[in-house]
Amino acid sequence: MTLDAATLDARDPLAGHRDRFVGAESELVYLDGNSLGRPLRATAERIGAFVAEEWGGRLIRGWDEGWFDLPLTLGDRIGEVVLGAAPGQAAVGDSTTVLLYKLVRAAVAAQPGRDEIVVDRDNFPTDRYVVEGVAAECGLTVRWIETDPEGGVGADDLAAVLGPRTALVVLSHVAYRSGWLADVAELTRLAHDAGAWILLDLCHSAGVVPLELDSWGVDLAVGCSYKYLNGGPGAPAFGYVAARHLESGAFVQPIQGWMGAAEPFTMGPEYAPATGIRRLLSGTPPIVGMLGLADMVELIAEVGVPAVREKSVALTELAVALAERELPEVRIASPRDPDRRGGHVTLAHPRMRAVTAALWQRDVLPDFRQPDGLRIGLSPLSTSFTEVERGIAAIRAAL
Repeated sequence: MTLDAATLDARDPLAGHRDRFVGAESELVYLDGNSLGRPLRATAERIGAFVAEEWGGRLIRGWDEGWFDLPLTLGDRIGEVVLGAAPGQAAVGDSTTVLLYKLVRAAVAAQPGRDEIVVDRDNFPTDRYVVEGVAAECGLTVRWIETDPEGGVGADDLAAVLGPRTALVVLSHVAYRSGWLADVAELTRLAHDAGAWILLDLCHSAGVVPLELDSWGVDLAVGCSYKYLNGGPGAPAFGYVAARHLESGAFVQPIQGWMGAAEPFTMGPEYAPATGIRRLLSGTPPIVGMLGLADMVELIAEVGVPAVREKSVALTELAVALAERELPEVRIASPRDPDRRGGHVTLAHPRMRAVTAALWQRDVLPDFRQPDGLRIGLSPLSTSFTEVERGIAAIRAAL
């Protein structure tokens, strides 16, 4: 590929979308879009209008006029645009951690007689901590997959730990540290062949990598909305439960709350779960936190996930090529094959913690991941090729 960033920007069919993000026109180099996406200008306008008109004008009537069903209608839209999921299987609400707990706890309860949960040691800390907590709560055993932190879980790695005792496999679609892109279809097949369910963490793939949860046969999934889905800091997560588990009644979530009850406004003496994906809900959902997410989902629908993925690959390919040319002392701690790489690249060097701190002082914003990785997260619709070039140059100068 050409390493001329200006030429790549001139040829980029998605370049015009950068103007739709707050701050994209500034001189700041933003290389952390996989931690917190830039806000859309439309969201800034929408939040103001929401406060003045829906919240301030309609007040409590807003619940009857759309808020009550927003976790489900927005979940369906995310399913359609981002997840490859038919309606009635996704809902928005809670944090990623709370949804992980609900899904892990429900999955092991649905598999009586099986007492092992499989997870890899390099999975995101929250995933590992939730798995360990549920295992302790339920008297289960955690089976660990030992992985290369510069790669991820492959078919052989998973096959080696599966067995008749496996209840659930918890994996990330894109590894948070290396960017490894898992072969979900194959890993799901292996889990199902062993009689286990699979739960997929989509936090680093939703909105930047094509997903086909239904056709892959995934059982459960969870993802945050403030990375490539640009929902804003603390925006609610989404959860996916395959229709077959909802229809069979096998999925029973453990945090019973009024919003997930069959008759929420009856407020009766006993809890009875709602049918369908509404049973995943617990308490009152964060409506304001869904506004930015809804705006970004519509932009992704307009552009199409395949086009987003095409630019994502081009951005990471440029980052790798420039790093190889300009940073010979740095190790590329991510897969070189773009088919096995998500939307970020990690560059490893013993001084990267200090380099990251120095770059932040210069308005160049990557992030740092232990033990020695500077992570470049490239959000395709708000990031230019010139921004990548300037970022690599700044890393070289800081080193």
